[in-house]
Amino acid sequence: MRLSDAEITRLAQFRGLGEHEFIQHFTRLRADRQGLALMDKANGECIFLDGESCAVQAVKPQQCRDFPNLWNFPGFEKTCHAVPRLVSEEEYRRLIQLATGRTG
Repeated sequence: MRLSDAEITRLAQFRGLGEHEFIQHFTRLRADRQGLALMDKANGECIFLDGESCAVQAVKPQQCRDFPNLWNFPGFEKTCHAVPRLVSEEEYRRLIQLATGRTG
C-alpha cells in the first residue's frame, strides 16, 4: 500500500512512534522508487493485518479505505478476492465522495 506523507504521520502517531522510526520499521521503497509503501509480511499480507482485522483501522491509508470497491486496475480480479459489500446508490455516491473528494 502506497503512503502519503500525511498517512505516514498519522500511522506513526497512532503507533506511538516518531516518523523516522515508523519508516524504518514499517515501510519500504516502492517499486517505482517514487515514494514509500507499507511493508508486507513474508507471506505477502499487509504488515498491519492482525488475523482478519486491521491493526491500524482508525488511521488506515486511503488506498486501504478504497479497497475493494475502487480497485479497478487491469487484472485486479486476480489480486483482489474480497466479496463486495452491496450498498444503495446513495451510499455508493457518499462513499465515492468520501474516498475521492469527487461528486457525481
